[in-house]
Amino acid sequence: MTASIGQGKNAYWSALMSGHSAFHFLQRPGRQKESRFIGSEISAISASDAISSKLFRKASLSGQVSLVTLHEAWVDAKLDLADPSRIGLIIGGSNVQQREMAQIFETYHERAEFVPPSYGLSFMDSDLCGLCTEQFGIQGLAYTVGGASASGQLAVIQATQAVLSGQVDICIALGAMMDLSYLELQALRALGAMGTDRYADHPELACRPFDQNRDGFIYGESCAALVIERAATVKCRQVKPYAAVTGCALKMDANRNPNPSLAGEVHIIQNVLQQAGLSATEVDYLNPHGSGSPIGDETELRAIRDCGLSHVKLNTTKSITGHGLTAAGAVEIVTTLLQMRESRLHPSKNLENPLDPGLNWVGDQSIPFGITNALSLSFGFGGMNTAICLQNI
Repeated sequence: MTASIGQGKNAYWSALMSGHSAFHFLQRPGRQKESRFIGSEISAISASDAISSKLFRKASLSGQVSLVTLHEAWVDAKLDLADPSRIGLIIGGSNVQQREMAQIFETYHERAEFVPPSYGLSFMDSDLCGLCTEQFGIQGLAYTVGGASASGQLAVIQATQAVLSGQVDICIALGAMMDLSYLELQALRALGAMGTDRYADHPELACRPFDQNRDGFIYGESCAALVIERAATVKCRQVKPYAAVTGCALKMDANRNPNPSLAGEVHIIQNVLQQAGLSATEVDYLNPHGSGSPIGDETELRAIRDCGLSHVKLNTTKSITGHGLTAAGAVEIVTTLLQMRESRLHPSKNLENPLDPGLNWVGDQSIPFGITNALSLSFGFGGMNTAICLQNI
């Protein structure tokens, strides 16, 4: 797990429970151009000695973050003891290296003959597959899937299906870090999706999902990796699983635009509960998409109410991490799993005037809470709806 608030699951967990965030004006080269975009960035990337220095040095920022994040999951799951020909990798995200591409263009557009040869690899998202499979010796399937802000959760769904179908015994799902340039940031703001300069004097207040005073998402660098496998293979390596995937679902709205669909969100919730064999009353925790979108947040809360989930505990992960876009769905599943294991829920930041104060929100302090069945939702531009049910074991 890698995020602006901490690298590694322990540092991430500590920051999450304290409600520590890292929102400020974006500092990476290529993020600003006569602008003051707010977001949260990873302060430093520390690579283990086990990661090839040659691979790491030549990788893009998204590639470097992928390597260190996957390494933690690899060690945690003791995958060195597994057959590499039966391990797969699915990376959630497309067009994840836009800032690097913009910088290459600005540097070399008048002297294209000097473009680094490595760019012939790194401009393709599949380069992340190449980096990770070479570093870890993965010899099963590997590919990328794009689902906009649902990409991370889509990768988990695809990894689950790869294991269930027998294509591999173990499949890693990685929500890749989306490295935005000022061009994407400006376009997302123009769409009305990303937050404005309303909180320029107090960047720490800008990210406020489900609050009356929200005005769009706030970008946050992040990346997460999860290992999906059958219970039998876990036991062989004496690894304690975090939870069981009891249901996963995907539905499209047949809509290119970014506006959400209430019918699509209701359908995906009902479908995943049916797959999991659960009634709404049996779900006790829900990790929502909750980006801070003016329309999206209202639609999601209505879907939650319409599906009989008004009783569940809710908190807002993006209020602390920011919106990782392609990584968000995977980050929020990792967050859910850590909360399940620790029987504690992280706080919701900047939720001063909730859109629906009648829902069972976690406030500005973490609370003890045992989760039995959790539901995680992720939505993406282009009408993509995904949902996953997790059960404590």
